Amino acid sequence: MASHPVTEVQFLHAQMAAAMAGQPDAYYELGVAYAVGSSGVDIDLVEAHKWFNLAAMSGDERAQLDRSEVAASMTPAEVAAAQRGARAFLMQTRH
Repeated sequence: MASHPVTEVQFLHAQMAAAMAGQPDAYYELGVAYAVGSSGVDIDLVEAHKWFNLAAMSGDERAQLDRSEVAASMTPAEVAAAQRGARAFLMQTRH
């Protein structure tokens, strides 16, 4: 049986499912997707910051750097919105 390449949308759905399961690598990949507008999503710095923040809280040093880079292009209100989004995600996914 032939293997089919994973589409960008399938990749995004897989990363979202992994993030919901608490996998830090997925947080980082989602941050990248939203930061550069890949995997079928538009650039959204608030979402990018949220996912990089979640990855950084899990110890991902790349995410710490990327979060800072994204934050430099955001307003304080946008950073606050991203932080609220990260907290809401954690509250939603904690069992």
